[in-house]
Amino acid sequence: MLIFDGDFPMAPEALDLKRDVTLPLAEMRRRDRHERDIAMASLPEMRVGGVAAAIMKIASDGGRTREGHSVTGPLPPYRAYAVGRGQAAFYEALEAMGEIQILRTSADVSEHFVAWERASDAERMRLPVGSVLGLEGTDSVVDGRLDEWWEDGFRLLSIGHYGPSPYGNGTGMGTDAGLTEQGPALMREMDRLGMLLDVTHTSDRSVREALEHFGGPLLATHSNVRALARGERQLPDDLIQAVIDRDGVIGASMDCWMIHPTADAPWGADVWPNQRKIFGRHEVTLEHLANHVDYVNQMAGDAQHAGIGGDTDGQGGRENAPFEIDTVADYNKLAEIFGRRGYSADDVENLMYRNWVRLFERALPGGAGVARREAVAS
Repeated sequence: MLIFDGDFPMAPEALDLKRDVTLPLAEMRRRDRHERDIAMASLPEMRVGGVAAAIMKIASDGGRTREGHSVTGPLPPYRAYAVGRGQAAFYEALEAMGEIQILRTSADVSEHFVAWERASDAERMRLPVGSVLGLEGTDSVVDGRLDEWWEDGFRLLSIGHYGPSPYGNGTGMGTDAGLTEQGPALMREMDRLGMLLDVTHTSDRSVREALEHFGGPLLATHSNVRALARGERQLPDDLIQAVIDRDGVIGASMDCWMIHPTADAPWGADVWPNQRKIFGRHEVTLEHLANHVDYVNQMAGDAQHAGIGGDTDGQGGRENAPFEIDTVADYNKLAEIFGRRGYSADDVENLMYRNWVRLFERALPGGAGVARREAVAS
């Protein structure tokens, strides 16, 4: 079974923690000195697990959020831009090495997945991992200029990440902080270019206001269900429905504090240093995560709008993932759970990867959906 991971912030994690993602995971862990953040993924481990592609992000607001996760305001634009460009260069370097393939068009997506579906396990170890690039928050976007990011292959963004951004508000601001004065113009520019809007990590009001100005495709790269795990980081029903109504996909996050059935905590200085004590992984299972996927499927009336959105290693690594998860290859265990819950083989494939594939075949430049895929496969 192939997997499409809807969220892997590889660049910020690798650069901040000085990880060589081209190494086998065991070797990367051996070299790693970060005891709290035990890595779940490297590129070879993704190939082992059949993780054919992921939405890979840049996040340039980390300097203001890690210490107690305070939300003190945006970084100076020149600094946020420079951090973002450095992370973009990281992906460009991996592509030049043949380690990843940046999926810029519908044809790229179709051809990439046909190659992975046809390859043997041994052949997959030599294939590049697919990457749809996205911006986690808009701190790196200066004066509304998205053209440069678009030309470099970035195809989606979320308005916020942690705290305020230049165009709206992210997690940590409550749910009633809306777009800034510059926000509507950015939404219109996204529409012009054909970018997708990621509703993850964004205040409810900012998303609702954005939908008044943005008519394009929606997705939630790594968001769970607020009705099952309370707190502003999860999606309320009306925003889940908005993604479904625009034929988008919601990726379920492997973050214990977003899965824990009693979760109802603000994301602040009192939580971040103690999250593993408050939401221990021994209390969170993949069955809990599957409940979030089921909830989306029940709202949609089908299994075509949910998927995996691991927030892989961005959520704190192995020690903040459900206890069945040691590496990204263990995401395959979800397929067994969906099968036991009565999902058909086709539905299981949809949830594991095909829903993401179809979204990007349809929404990326040159999109022609299933017809394009069938033509490539033949």
